[in-house]
Amino acid sequence: MAAIRPVAIGAARFGAGPLGIIAGPCVVESEDLVLRVAERLRDLCAARGFAFAFKSSYQKANRSSIASYTGPGLAPGLAALARVRREVGVPVLTDVHSVAEAAAAAEVADCLQVPAFLSRQTDLLLACARTGRPVNVKKGQFLAPEDMRQVAEKLEAGGARGVLLTERGATFGYHDLVVDFRSFLRLAEIGWPVVYDASHAMQRPGGAVTGGDRRCALPIARAAVACGVDALFFETHPDPDHALSDAATQFPLEWVEGLLDSCLRIREALQAPGETR
Repeated sequence: MAAIRPVAIGAARFGAGPLGIIAGPCVVESEDLVLRVAERLRDLCAARGFAFAFKSSYQKANRSSIASYTGPGLAPGLAALARVRREVGVPVLTDVHSVAEAAAAAEVADCLQVPAFLSRQTDLLLACARTGRPVNVKKGQFLAPEDMRQVAEKLEAGGARGVLLTERGATFGYHDLVVDFRSFLRLAEIGWPVVYDASHAMQRPGGAVTGGDRRCALPIARAAVACGVDALFFETHPDPDHALSDAATQFPLEWVEGLLDSCLRIREALQAPGETR
């Protein structure tokens, strides 16, 4: 098994021991929302010794319908994330969908994220890498875990200051995804921290609005931690049923404390003598 190279996202270190958490609302709906959620997540993670980076998108390019909410846009969205970084004191992570936006996003975000559908787009990967920021790249639903080695090599060649590899489920026929737990071990062989996306793995793609079923999210997230992932990614909202994006799979904010407590107990159990990834 390859040694995992830790990645610094601001002051938080991922893959260096403590469980990492990347979480926040799917998309910026208002400055008040992102500030409120970021403060709550910061406090919950700090109390448990977890590394934390706040995630929200200034804009979402992959929407099912022309009528779907895409976000406030580059300038106002980044302004909201800058307030989170400055006032809440946590590192931030956001999606980048185009080469033209990478440099501007990197002025605010401590880590850039490449969405799953774009994980093979060389120009986008290199643009994100050239900013010198670390890059979290979602494994395409259509890719095998070992295919992410070439993705990581592109980012390394472009100068990224670290890579995170995120499993978010694989296409299983039409309108469904499945999580293959072997993927975590195979991704870890590439040598960068492995992240499990507990929200998007619950999606049911297709239709006018992407659906999903969050009922299975918590047990599968706990199972991923038991498999030794370095970090959990999830989207969370105080009122997810009325969220403007990914309403079916965002976690209720009230779930997060219990999830983190169970993950802490699992990580402590895995630190017993003889336990390995």
